[in-house]
Amino acid sequence: MTLLEHLGELRKRLVRGFLAILIGFFACYGFAQQLFYYLSLPLLKVMPADSKFIYTGVAEGFFVDMKVAFVAGVFVACPFLFYQIWAFIAPGLYEEEKKYIIPLALSSALFFILGGVFCYFGVFPFAFEFFMSYSTDNIVAMLSIDEYLSFALKMVLAFGLIFEMPLFSFFLARMGLISAQKMRDVRKYAILAIFVVAAILTPPDVFSQLMMAGPMLVLYEVSIWVAALVGKKKAEREKAAEEGGA
Repeated sequence: MTLLEHLGELRKRLVRGFLAILIGFFACYGFAQQLFYYLSLPLLKVMPADSKFIYTGVAEGFFVDMKVAFVAGVFVACPFLFYQIWAFIAPGLYEEEKKYIIPLALSSALFFILGGVFCYFGVFPFAFEFFMSYSTDNIVAMLSIDEYLSFALKMVLAFGLIFEMPLFSFFLARMGLISAQKMRDVRKYAILAIFVVAAILTPPDVFSQLMMAGPMLVLYEVSIWVAALVGKKKAEREKAAEEGGA
């Protein structure tokens, strides 16, 4: 494919992805308030009795519904979105690798959703309980719905993306671009990068950064194991091919 053909293919994939998100947005908009309630439930459970959500802008409530519907639409459309990503990469793959496009797309969507679920059930309860512990008789939490939503959605989307790490490790190892040994060699730099990414994606407090960096470190080790397994199977296939050719 020429450069213009690649650009045309990219435009086609982007348009299809945008339309999928748009359809997901309209499908979820009617349930936006219920979705926001469930999204805020981990915080509501630990909020002091005299605390409540507020909004300070005239249109803030409306835009909160829009944001909730948009992100919900992304999750609804994520199998199709990941298919578009892998389909865009497909022309650069060998024929034997192209058969993995649909399984990779479905696996990517599954890992993305699992990351969001882990954040909701595994991170939010501890994080919000920690933050609400600073509320006292003289300091009452009155939280802006837009500020809370920005925090919650950023965390959910970030965890969804970082849960893709083992899957991308599998794909890159199959292509021969990375290996388990290379990942072990750069582990100390990867740890530094993980904490930098966690600092960028989370609010400016150490607790949130650690809550994100911890799972990322575990996923990096899992990714090394995945790359090692792929490398082992690849070596076995090459050995079998050599023996068969002999």
